[in-house]
This record gives sequence, C-alpha cells and structure tokens, in this order.
Amino acid sequence: MKEEKSNKPERSELSAKRGIDRRELLKSLATLPFAGALIYGAFRKKQLEHYKHNKLLKTLSLDSSEQAPVYISERKADESVLGIGVIGTGLRGLDLMRAAGFIHPSVIDGWIEDKRENKQDNRLEIFLEQEDLKLSINGVCDVFTVHERKAIEASANLYRTGNNGKMSKPAKVYKNYRDLLEAEDIDAVIIATPDHWHAQMVIDAANAGKHIYIEKPLSLTVEETFAIEKAVRENNVIFQLGHQNRQIESHRKAKEVIRKNILGKITLIETFTNRNSPDGAWVYDIHPDANPNTIDWQKFLGSAPYHPFSAERFFRWRCWWDYSTGLTGDLFTHEYDAINQVMNLGIPGSATASGGIYFYKDGRTVPDVMHVSFEFPWLDLNLLYSATLSNSKNRKKSFYGHDAFMELDQDLIIYADRESTKYKEAIEDGIIPTEKPMITHIPGRSDIDAITSATEQYFAGRGLLYTYRGGRQVDTTHLHLKEWINAIRYGSKVSCGIKEGVEEAITAHMGTTAYRKNKKVFWDADKKQIVAD
Repeated sequence: MKEEKSNKPERSELSAKRGIDRRELLKSLATLPFAGALIYGAFRKKQLEHYKHNKLLKTLSLDSSEQAPVYISERKADESVLGIGVIGTGLRGLDLMRAAGFIHPSVIDGWIEDKRENKQDNRLEIFLEQEDLKLSINGVCDVFTVHERKAIEASANLYRTGNNGKMSKPAKVYKNYRDLLEAEDIDAVIIATPDHWHAQMVIDAANAGKHIYIEKPLSLTVEETFAIEKAVRENNVIFQLGHQNRQIESHRKAKEVIRKNILGKITLIETFTNRNSPDGAWVYDIHPDANPNTIDWQKFLGSAPYHPFSAERFFRWRCWWDYSTGLTGDLFTHEYDAINQVMNLGIPGSATASGGIYFYKDGRTVPDVMHVSFEFPWLDLNLLYSATLSNSKNRKKSFYGHDAFMELDQDLIIYADRESTKYKEAIEDGIIPTEKPMITHIPGRSDIDAITSATEQYFAGRGLLYTYRGGRQVDTTHLHLKEWINAIRYGSKVSCGIKEGVEEAITAHMGTTAYRKNKKVFWDADKKQIVAD
C-alpha cells in the first residue's frame, strides 16, 4: 500500500518558518512606539547575555562535569545493623549522634514549637528526611553524668520522636571507654572528647579492631600523630576524621576550577576565623549540676598535668594548652582541610606565627588573636591564616591567581583580574567582566553559572551546616558519617582518612609550635619532626 504523503511540514521547514515568524514579530515590535521597543530591547539583551554566558564557559573550558554525588541510599534490604559506641557525649557528641539518626527527644519537641512560631523553620523536616543508616547505639561513655544521661535518652530515640513518643532499648553505659571497646556488640566508635584524649583512644580502638570516626584535630602532639597513623594502618580499620566540610558541594566545584587552571598560577591563599561571642571564644556555660560528684575529674585529666577540680576547665578546656590545640588545632584545621581538599597541598615547608591574648583576660593560655604564615616553596605558594575571637566580620577563603581570584565558602565566586594574561582578549571584548563575578556557583544548583545575583549570594552564604544532594538540603555531618559507614559496609573510600588527618595535624602543630617558640619552624620530613630556626 502506497503511503500517503503527510501535509505536516518537515521539522527543518517548521523551524525555519518559526525563525521567520520570530524575526517578523521582532521587526513589527521594533516599529511600535515605546512598548514594542522595550520588548525588542529586552529580547536582544537576553540574546546577548546568553551568547556571552556560553562564550565565557567555552573560554574557560568549564562545564558541570564534576557534580556532587546524588543523595541516594546504597543500603540493601538484608543488611545487618552496625553497633556503634560513642565516647564523649557532650555538645559535639550529641550532634554526632543526631547526624547518625539518634536525637534527644527534647530537641524534637523544641523544633515542633519553633515551627509553630516560624513556618519557614525546616530543621525538623530535614532531620526526618535524613537517611536511616541502619545503626544501633549500643554503648556510651562520658565522665559527666548529665552528658551520660542525655546520651542514653538519645540512643533510645530510634523512632525520632519527642519526649512522649515511642522509645527503643537504650545504650549500655560504660564508665571506662576501654570496657566499651571490648564489647562484642560494638563494631565501630565515634570519639568526641577533648584533644588530649584523642591519641590514646584512637590507638586503643584500632588495637581492639574497631572502626573509628573522630572529631578534629587528630592529635595534641607530633609524636601522637604518627603513633595514631601506625595503629590505624597496622590494624586495617576504617578511619574518618570529622571534617564534614569534605561534603560541601562548592568545594567539589572549586576542585574543578583548580584542575582546569581557571585562576592561573596561584601564589597566595588567605583564610580566616572571625568570632565575637562568649561561645565563639570557648566560654561555654557551666552546667549547674557540675561538681566533683558528677564529674570524674581524674578520668578527664588523663595524661594532662594535674590541676585541682575546675568546672571552668572542664567546660572550657579549649582555652588551655593542657587539653587543647588552640586556634590552629581547633579552628584553623577546618580552613586548612577545605583548602587541602581543593588543592592537595600537603604539609608546608615552614611556618611563622604571631598573636596573643588580647581580649579574653580570663586565665586562658591559648591566644585569642593569631596570625600564621605557611610556606610551600615547591609550589611558590604562601598560605596566610588570620584569626580573632573578638570581631565577627565574615571573611572568606580567598585564592589569588595571576588571572583570577576565587572566594570560597558555602558558595563559590570568581573574579577575573584586570591584568590577566589568559583572559586579556576576552576582557577587552567584554566577554569577561572585571567589575563583577565572572563565575558564581550557588549551593543547590546543578550547574556552574556565569550569572549571579545579590539575593542568591546572600542565601548561599548562610549554609554553614548543610549542603545539597539531588536538590535536597542535607546535614553535612550526616553525609560524612554516612561515607564512613559505607566504607565499613562496602569497602568504598573515605574522603578524610589517615593520610589527610596526618597532613592536617602536622600543619596545625607547625603553627602552634611557631607561635609558642616565637620562631620560624620547618618540617623535616625525613625525621618527622618540627625544627626551629
């Protein structure tokens, strides 16, 4: 049977006709007074912006190929529950339990009440949508009975309800963490104790064959750093250091920017810590129930120098070198790990430092203002860290290249340098602007865009505790724990393992040593020592 020829126009003919119709329409609009001219002008401007945007991305050889992994569960139906022990259940310990799926019921009640007052408050929804990692908190250990009790109550909140909801069996309480490590129903441990306890607990956990997630920093001293590394590697346990910024979407984009040499040769990086509140300066509230009967002071001290019982030291331990790594170990490590993630810097060759206790005259021994200069001579690169605990101005990580500079936080913004060699022609042609960002990446969007707005930047800069996966807002600590759990179950990789932990620790110790010795210090890689000038 002969096929009848369709009267429907061919696709190419239709496209051509539409093109003619559009051109005719624009011509007619252009002849209209005022309104038509405005519409025509807007259309031409949009066409020009679209052309410039595509031309810019082509000029930069930049695309969206390196996307953050979509937030999808790999869990199998027949998967067994992993038994978790939590050592240290204070503020951060409870935060980690929440990220693992076990929240204190009072927090749920508080979020429900806050939602009544503010319909835009979505903390409850974000938590309830958080993936079930199929864990069981089987053991908790803390030296303060109040922390211990809260951890028990959180561990029983399997169903994520408020105080009147259904509860499951609570975790067992261990007065000594070593007993927790011997328990057969503990497969892995989360450690959130003061810095001076990190090394011994990690080594003991590794020797007990337990997988380890520990809060930063890795260690209190250089010697501890390599003792930890040795124990982790010899026992072949899965280790993750608690830098949840490894999960931030903009950091993955920044890696693409560096890999494609968008900035040109980078010779300077600046990063900062600015805080201006008692909590920000580690002056945490002292619990009214804190006393020698509720706090096991000797267990808290451990290997630290003896000091009579002090509730102030217990709650504000970060203020003393006896228990803390100070600004470099506690706060700089966040900044350094983000930069190391993006640029793979490793350990610097040398460091110099200055600063002091300028504001908080409260008996602390660690500085509240500090500046450290790290040199990476093989990269012709300097990393500057500047910190103050008495001013809250927001300063972003900045990467200075010959052709452009990048500001990095939860968002990513790149400005071309007006003296750029690489982009000279594109700048002269008006393709690349110098007075406004040439590239902006906003969390939650799946592409890198050359068009930005003040509103987008404003909201992007507030994402301090979350990122996005597949368009969904997700707690970064949850993602970091999930990555560790997946590595235990499936043999996948962690993003902040022992190698990254050693690099972080030694870099921080170099800054601390330079400050305390008031000398320029160098890293001797062969001897694995920090040596003074």
